[in-house]
Amino acid sequence: MSFGRVESERELTFGERAVGLTFNPSGDPNVIVLKQSIAAFVDFCDHERELARDPEVKRMYSLAITEAQTAQMWAVKAATWR
Repeated sequence: MSFGRVESERELTFGERAVGLTFNPSGDPNVIVLKQSIAAFVDFCDHERELARDPEVKRMYSLAITEAQTAQMWAVKAATWR
């Protein structure tokens, strides 16, 4: 992971798509860092969710992903507050 820039030559991961990594109209480098950080967490949870056999564990990973997306949106709002 390279903080501060978005690589455009490769397909985005599930986590990168989930946080809208490429959407940053202000070009704020802090937004990229926040989104990359949460994307890594979401990718980990998504991987573990795929490996899980217990439906309840899958549900918990899905909830963790949703809550991480919510946290990321609030953090971006704080970072871009004017």
